[in-house]
Formats: sequence, structure tokens, C-alpha cells
Amino acid sequence: MTDLDHPYPGPGTGTEPYGPPSGSLADLLERVLDKGIVIAGDIKIDLLDIELLTIRLRLFIASVDTAKKAGIDWWETDPALSSRAARDALAEENARLRERLDALEGAAEETTGAVR
Repeated sequence: MTDLDHPYPGPGTGTEPYGPPSGSLADLLERVLDKGIVIAGDIKIDLLDIELLTIRLRLFIASVDTAKKAGIDWWETDPALSSRAARDALAEENARLRERLDALEGAAEETTGAVR
């Protein structure tokens, strides 16, 4: 056999075509979560040059701290995901209902007082 038949010697000889892995999966995951990664894509379905459906996908993978640095904190204000947000939403709705009740009671008093 010639060198052309086996361009790369076997593993362990130090001359592998690709370098050795530089870290574990945990290291890679830590790096991705620390820096963040964005995956974007569009799916478009056309029929005879008529656009039937377009789906835009945007995926941001990061740790909570990295996401907050990027200005993303929707999980803190979504009542379905945050008990504090749910309490805040209920308190806000309660305040609006009390204002409406006060306005209706005031209008009823004015109407009743004007008739007498």
C-alpha cells in the first residue's frame, strides 16, 4: 500500500485530520449559555407565486443573566410563568374595577340626587 491509500494514520499517532476535542459538552453548554446563541429561520409556503403561509422562527438560547443583559425578561411579566406577575395583574385589575365601581356609584348618586 502507498501513502495515498491511507492519507491519515490511525488514531493516537498525533496526526488526525481533525484536532482533538477541546472540551466537554458541559464546557460547550456553559459557553453557549454565557454568551448566548441566536438561531433564526423562515419557512415560506407558496403555491403558484401566491404566498400561503410564512412562519418566522427566532430562537435565543442563553442563561437568565445573559438574557437580562440583552433586555429580555418576558418571563417575569407573564402571569402564566411568574407568580409575582400574576399577583401584579390581579392587583391591577382590582384597582381598575374599584375605579369603575367608584365612577358608577358617583354617577348613581348624582342621578339620584338630581331627581329628588
